Amino acid sequence: MSQDFPESYNERIGGSASHRSNALSNKLTSVLSVSYSDSGIRDALRLLDSRNTLNTPELRRRLRWDLQKEVIDCNGSIVKEFGQVAEQLKRIGSTISTLNRCCEDMRRQVAAARQENAPVLEEASTLLAQRQDLEKKKKLLDAFNKHFILSDEELMVLGSTNEPIDEHFFSVLARIKRVYSDCTALLGSENQRLGLELMEQTSRHLNNGYQKLYRWIQKEFKTLDLENPQINAFIRRSLRTLAERPALFESCLDSFSEAREHILTDGFYSALTGSSMSRDHDSMMKPIELHAHDALRYIGDMLAWTHSATVSEREALESLFIAEGDEMAKGVQAGRRSEPWSAEDGESFDARKALDDLVNRNMTGVARALKQRVEQAVQGQNDAVTVYRIVNLINFYRVTLAKLLGPESSMMTTLSGLEESAMHQFGVLQSDHTATVQAELTHAQPDLSVPDVLDETLTELKALMKSYESSLAPATSRKAEFQPILSQTLRPLIDACETVAKDLDMPANNIFLLNCYLATKKTLQPFDFTHAVIEQLNESIVSSTDKLIDYEHAFFLHVSGLHPLLTALIALTDSTEDLSKINTLPPFQPTALSEASQTLDDFLPSALMDALDNLKRMNDSKLAGEITSEAADRFCEDFEFVEGRLAAADEVLLGDDGGAEGSGEEAEREDGKGVHQRKENAVPLRDLYPRTSAEIRVLLS
Repeated sequence: MSQDFPESYNERIGGSASHRSNALSNKLTSVLSVSYSDSGIRDALRLLDSRNTLNTPELRRRLRWDLQKEVIDCNGSIVKEFGQVAEQLKRIGSTISTLNRCCEDMRRQVAAARQENAPVLEEASTLLAQRQDLEKKKKLLDAFNKHFILSDEELMVLGSTNEPIDEHFFSVLARIKRVYSDCTALLGSENQRLGLELMEQTSRHLNNGYQKLYRWIQKEFKTLDLENPQINAFIRRSLRTLAERPALFESCLDSFSEAREHILTDGFYSALTGSSMSRDHDSMMKPIELHAHDALRYIGDMLAWTHSATVSEREALESLFIAEGDEMAKGVQAGRRSEPWSAEDGESFDARKALDDLVNRNMTGVARALKQRVEQAVQGQNDAVTVYRIVNLINFYRVTLAKLLGPESSMMTTLSGLEESAMHQFGVLQSDHTATVQAELTHAQPDLSVPDVLDETLTELKALMKSYESSLAPATSRKAEFQPILSQTLRPLIDACETVAKDLDMPANNIFLLNCYLATKKTLQPFDFTHAVIEQLNESIVSSTDKLIDYEHAFFLHVSGLHPLLTALIALTDSTEDLSKINTLPPFQPTALSEASQTLDDFLPSALMDALDNLKRMNDSKLAGEITSEAADRFCEDFEFVEGRLAAADEVLLGDDGGAEGSGEEAEREDGKGVHQRKENAVPLRDLYPRTSAEIRVLLS
C-alpha cells in the first residue's frame, strides 16, 4: 500500500500538471488569436488606459473584481434616484386629484348660473340682432338715397339754361346715366314699382340734360371757327356725349353740315371773284378768275383750292370728332343700343366713314359751283392738247380726292362727270383735227420728207403723251386707256400716208413710208404705254425695208450686168449634162460674156455710191446704209453662185479636152454615136469673166 500511494500521487501530480499546461496553452492560443484591430478590444484598452492604473500582477488579478464592484455601485445609485422620482410622482398624483375635485365643483356652479341667466341672455341676443338689422337698413337707405336720388342743385345744373355747360354738368350727367343704368337692377327685385318710378324720373331728367346739351351745341356751331386750332374742348366732349342720342346727334350734324356748306361755297366764290359776304375775307389774295383766259391754269387753281379746302375741312373735322380715338363711335353705339329702332340694319358705326360722309356733304355746294365753272371753261376751249391736259388734271385731283372722300362721294361723281365731259370734248376736237389733216394730206413733198401736218400731229401727240405720263393712271391700265387716243389720232394719218404712197413709184413710195413710220416711232418710243403701236410700226418698217432691199438688190443685178447670167444659170442644175450646156447659152458666148465682164468692171467702182444715191431722200441715213449693205450681200451671194457654176462648167470643159479619145471610146461603147469632137478654139468661161467673189466683197464693203 505504501508502494501504491506514491504511484497514485505521482499520477495525480502528472495529471494536474498536464491539465495546467493545456489550460495555459489554450489561454495563450485565445490571447494570441485576438485581433487588436477589433474596435471593441481597442475601446476596452483605451478605457483601461484612461483609468491610469498601474500594470502590476496584483492589479491585474483584481481588475475584474474592481470592475464588477463599480458596476454594482452604479446600479445602486440609479435605484436610489428612481426611488426619489417615485415619491415625487405620488405627490403630483395627489395634487391632480385635488384639482379634479375643484373643477367638478366649479362646473356644477357654472351650470346652475347658466340655467338661472338663460332667459336674460336670449333676450339680449334678440335685441342686439334687431339693432344690427336696423343699422344695416339705415345704411342701405342712406346709400340708396345717395346713389339714386339727385339733389336740387344737381337737377338745376342738369336742366336750367342759366347754368353753363362745364365739368360739373358732365359729372352730373354721367351720374344720372349710371343711376338710369342701375335702375334695371331694381326691376329684377320683388318691388318693381320702385324701379319703374325711378327709371321714369331719371329718364325725364336725362332727356332734359341732353336737350340742354343739344341747344348749347347748336348755339356754339353758329360761331364755331374750324380754322382756329384752339377749338373749345367742351365742344368735342359735348359731341361725344350727344352721340349717345342718335336723333339729336344727326340733327346737329345736319345743321352743322348745312352751315359749313354755305361757308365753303362762299369761300369758293370769294376765291374766284375776290369778294365775299363774310367780313373776314383776305383782300390780298388774287381772284382766280384773273386767269380765266388760261383755261388750264384757271381750272387747276379751282381744283387746287377745292383740294386744299377738302384737306383743311377733313383735318378740322378729325380734330373735332375723332381726335381722341373711338370715343365718338362708342357713344353712337351706346345710343343705338339704347334706341334700337334708330339703328339701320344693325350695322356698326364707322367713325371714318361717317367723317367722309360729313366732309362730302360739306363740299356739295363747292362741287356744284366747280362743275359749272369747269364745264364753261372746257366748252370754250378749241385746243385739243389743252383739253387733254385738263382731262389729266381732273383725273389727278379725282384720284387724290378719292383718298380723302372715298370713291362714292358726290365730289367724285362731279369730277368723274367733268373728266368724261372734257374727254368727250377732246374726242370731238381730235376728230375735227384728223378730218382737216386728212383733207390736207393729198400728196408727198418732192424730198419725200415727213408731211407738215403729220409732223404737227406728232408734236401734239407727244405733248398728249407727256401729259398722260405725268397722270396718276395705274401702270397696269396705261396701255389700254391710251390706246383709243392713239387709234383716233395716229391711225387715220398713217392710213392717209399709205394712200399717198400708192401714187408714188418705187422706191419713192417706200422711202416716203419709212420716213413717216420712223418719225412716228421716234415720237412714241420714249413712252412705255405705246409698245403695241410701236410693234405695228415695226412690222410696217420691216415690210418697207424688205421692199427697198429687194429694189437695191435688183439695181445691183441689172446695172452690173449679172442679171442675164443669173437668170440663165438658175434654170440649170449642177449635173454634168447641164454644166456642159452653159457655154452654149447666149449670155455665155464669148462676146456677150466679155461685155458682161466689162459692164461689171465699170459698175463696181461707184456701185455703193449709186445704190446709196437711190436712198438719199431717206431721213435715216443709217438705215439707208443697212439696206444697201444687205442688198450688196445678196448681190455677192448671187455672184458666188454664178462664179461657182462657171468654174464647174470650165472643169467639165477641160475634162473633155484632156481625155477626148477615152471618152469617145466610152461613148462609142455605150450608145454607138461616135466620139464627140470639141472645137479646138474653145476658151474657158472664167478667162472671159475673171472677177472673183472676194474682189466683189472688197469693192462693195
